[in-house]
Amino acid sequence: MAKIQRALISVSDKTGLVPFAQILAKAGIEIISTGGTAKTLREAGLAVKDVSEYTGFPEMLDGRVKTLHPKVHGGLLFIRGNETHEAAIRTHHIQPIDLVVVNLYPFEQTVAKPDVTLHDAIENIDIGGPSMLRSAAKNHDSVTVVVDPLDYAEVAEQISANGDTTLELRRKLAAKVFARTAAYDGAIAAHLQKEFNVGQASCLSPNPSPASRGTKNNETGKMPVLLSISAPLAQPLRYGENPHQAAALYGGFNEFFQQLHGKELSYNNILDLTAAANLIAEFSDDPPTLAILKHTNPCGVGQGTNLREAWDKAFATDKQAPFGGIIAVNRPLDGACAEAIAEIFSEVIVAPDFSAEALAILQKKKNLRLLKVLKSPLAARSLDVRSVGANSFLLQERDLKTAARADLKIVTRRQPTDNELRAMLFGWRVVKHVKSNAIVYGAADRTLGIGAGQMSRVDASRIAVWKAGEARLSLKGSVVCSDAFFPFPDGLIAAAEAGATAAIQPGGSVRDAEVIAAADERNMAMVFTGARHFRH
Repeated sequence: MAKIQRALISVSDKTGLVPFAQILAKAGIEIISTGGTAKTLREAGLAVKDVSEYTGFPEMLDGRVKTLHPKVHGGLLFIRGNETHEAAIRTHHIQPIDLVVVNLYPFEQTVAKPDVTLHDAIENIDIGGPSMLRSAAKNHDSVTVVVDPLDYAEVAEQISANGDTTLELRRKLAAKVFARTAAYDGAIAAHLQKEFNVGQASCLSPNPSPASRGTKNNETGKMPVLLSISAPLAQPLRYGENPHQAAALYGGFNEFFQQLHGKELSYNNILDLTAAANLIAEFSDDPPTLAILKHTNPCGVGQGTNLREAWDKAFATDKQAPFGGIIAVNRPLDGACAEAIAEIFSEVIVAPDFSAEALAILQKKKNLRLLKVLKSPLAARSLDVRSVGANSFLLQERDLKTAARADLKIVTRRQPTDNELRAMLFGWRVVKHVKSNAIVYGAADRTLGIGAGQMSRVDASRIAVWKAGEARLSLKGSVVCSDAFFPFPDGLIAAAEAGATAAIQPGGSVRDAEVIAAADERNMAMVFTGARHFRH
């Protein structure tokens, strides 16, 4: 195949552009370019032909039309060696374009700004760029297309060696182009759906199939009509939940967490540490708070005047489960707390920062992973996506609902004491992060017993009581927190018999009156939150 003769370069991200273009020029490749890209290349001393000179047609409409021209797309799309195509480009004086280097207007970065206007978003929708990329990628048998500056080095190396690129590389780059343009269009669609409040009801076809008929939530426009999932590879993983499962991490994980020490993160580590970070984010404005998690479930949460005191309370809840667990704190980790943590085996510690003393202590454990929180998980997208097999996905809003004293409805004759109210609100934030059915016994500054993921709420309560007994923690005077309503009085009665004097639950059962009566008979205080926190 003939060597690359002509390249069209038009980029928003100019990282590595000049050195790459210098290699092209050295290889004798003519460079066609546009606007700011051409200016950058000329300032570097490179010869550049403006695309308007190449096409014989000026840029117009404030630059909206410049590369949408037959001389551009004909030069990209004609099939080399096809007699009809070759005759057509000769007739219309179209020259071949063998290399396209394009990255797109920064739409995603623009709409990520908190004060972005609709005008700014619209003006950052690239039209010509995706068109050139797609034309070049479609004709990758003959055309090399580069959408990512990270690929400059490999392309430059092959051009320097042979004047052309291999078909294998062109195929890889073409596939990357379509992945990028799909992600780009998905980002635009998602933003405009949100901006225009476009939902299922407003987008129904005249004769929708049963599968496309919206539920009440879809009719409100909260859920997108089309779910487009596109995320870059963040890092490969050694394996998934088990060694026989391949796995990788995608998306913006590294925008939120920075690994400071330890061996590489595993699939399970990432599940656990993000669960820990989400839990501790509930306590960002609280006194020093520490949470210990295992398999995404909290096994102890404590507060104190310092993190060491918080650790003692959290660890006391369950001294067995934390082995190989995840620890999260809401303050920079100090040396005193680090010393205590170092006495047991942990997988990951998540903190806003680590003192020099804490790092010196913890880095002695070569495998212990230390993760610094760069950005609160609460700043992440407000939607959760879950794969459910059968090539299907579930999409929901994240459970970011909180409860304050003003939200609580007291339903019993006895009013809760101030200490009971504080314990309720503490435990309510914890039980929200425990797998259903979930029960948490606690005080105002610590958990005392946690029962997670049971088929019956009574069983969850029994496990929480048993765990407290194993830890030799008294439940006398504790509060019991339930992520969903007590369907029968038996769960509340069991809590009272264990020593709980107050309860917090969503309410809403057809037997609420019976549960309230059971609480009144035992002089318990009980409040309803009006919101449940199932976690499956």
